[in-house]
Amino acid sequence: MSFRIATVQPIANPIGEDHKNVDDAVKAVGQAAAGGAQFVCFPETYPGPWRMPAKFDPTQALSEAAKKHKIHVVYGTIAPISHNEQTAHNLICMAYPDGKTVGYKRTHPNGPWIYTGGEWWEFQYVPGDEFPVFDTAHGKVGLAMCSEVYMPEVSRALALRGAEIIFMPAGTDKRRLWATWRHLIWARAIENLAIVVTTQNLFNHQERGLAMVATPEEVIFESTAAGIAFTDVSLDRVRALRNSTDEVGSARDFGAKQGVLSSQWQRPELIERIYARPQREAAE
Repeated sequence: MSFRIATVQPIANPIGEDHKNVDDAVKAVGQAAAGGAQFVCFPETYPGPWRMPAKFDPTQALSEAAKKHKIHVVYGTIAPISHNEQTAHNLICMAYPDGKTVGYKRTHPNGPWIYTGGEWWEFQYVPGDEFPVFDTAHGKVGLAMCSEVYMPEVSRALALRGAEIIFMPAGTDKRRLWATWRHLIWARAIENLAIVVTTQNLFNHQERGLAMVATPEEVIFESTAAGIAFTDVSLDRVRALRNSTDEVGSARDFGAKQGVLSSQWQRPELIERIYARPQREAAE
């Protein structure tokens, strides 16, 4: 059975006016629902805030919008820890059609350098350490964000926990990273037999966006432009790839390797060899 995902690539409001992103996001939720979407995905830390101290919280507004329009809303914000120390988790949240909100705290890289000294983001980032997966009426959802696409362990952790759809929205113009970023979004879909969805903030129409919906076998949508787009997807092929056995000659029928999350391919007993412990720790 197919369902529809709306990806929103907004022109974000500047610092000092970023609270206006909340109203813009609420309007976009209504547009997504009117377009028949069951999910709408916003960029990393959109509608925000992006800086500490946090001056607004979009959670209630987007929870109410999700409930009003009976849609899943994937959005970004921060969770303040200490206003004095300017520390916060970076969150990707998902509001359910009943208004319930769940979320993922960015786990990689080590903090706090990644959100300090930049033009838009400014807070002392504290990483999380959990990889939750969420059940929905349409499939199991995993959440990640931005340059975690360069850490394949994040998507793999979600996939091994059952995630079939991974929302991985990003922050801003990727400049020279654009081509590798695009390849990696699809790579995360290929190796995890999942649908991977991304979008990003734009701060003017001259910036190049990257909104994508990738399946293990093809990229079914991509755009660099601002706006909202709709993509119909199905998990039937994802589930067929996950539940079938890889065989000699199967490349005639499948565009991705079958069963790579199963015991046919996985060897969890090697995890300590993949992540070698320091010699002193290993000797204890």
